[in-house]
Amino acid sequence: MPPVSLGLDAVSPLSSLPSPLQNAVVDVHEPLPPQVEAALWRGHQLGSQASEIMSTGFDTLDAVLPGGGWPCGSLTEILVPQFSVVELRLLLPLVGALTTGARAVALVGPPMDPHVPGLRHDGINERHLIWSDVDTPKDRLWATEQLVRSRKCGAVVAWLPHVRAESVRRLQVLASQCAGPVILCRPDSAARDASAAPLRLLARYETDWQISVDVLKRKGAPVEEQLHLVSFPGGVTKIMTPRLRHYSRLRPRQSHVVVVSTPAAAVHERSEAPETSEP
Repeated sequence: MPPVSLGLDAVSPLSSLPSPLQNAVVDVHEPLPPQVEAALWRGHQLGSQASEIMSTGFDTLDAVLPGGGWPCGSLTEILVPQFSVVELRLLLPLVGALTTGARAVALVGPPMDPHVPGLRHDGINERHLIWSDVDTPKDRLWATEQLVRSRKCGAVVAWLPHVRAESVRRLQVLASQCAGPVILCRPDSAARDASAAPLRLLARYETDWQISVDVLKRKGAPVEEQLHLVSFPGGVTKIMTPRLRHYSRLRPRQSHVVVVSTPAAAVHERSEAPETSEP
């Protein structure tokens, strides 16, 4: 049986086909849901934070962070040249605000044992401080993941000197279900490595009780300038004088009295004595 050929009359006219525009959004300017809008950001703008944020305690730093503080339900990295020198000074306002409000803060593998009297001077309630004393990289990572999974802490701060990129990515996924900030303290050598953390800071301790902070990564345009934050230890503020606030300006007084040793003085006197001619 020969094939049946269909003529043009058997084909529906193109005008009767449904228009592709029927699947398009009716109004392209229709606003997105607030939660979706907060999660989106453009490269030339400072992103907002879909979840809750907590102030860092430093107005200068809050001004450049998306949402205006430490992001909750997200991972933050603080890179430092040496542990236990600057990262705690940067985090003390956060830890103090949480523990004062009866919210637990977990410290995983801090480089030094917490000093309770010093913490009290900085406004920290040690009753709500959890200290996990672990040493090996495997134990540090396991303890951090378990504390984040528990969702019982107001914040989790972990010192992870040796951690792989895939582990950081897994922590970022777990942190999205956490009610508070999840902060990793890592060495500054990790700055050249890629990281899944949406926020990365490089912190150094400077003179005159200052902390310099470079924002390496954030949701927004790069931050070119270096931030300088003033952080006084809690036990020092009560005895701090205006001169001690800028101790680098103090210069030792130069003495105008020259002390010359006895042999050097004898040589000096002979050199200055007038020459006499023999008769």
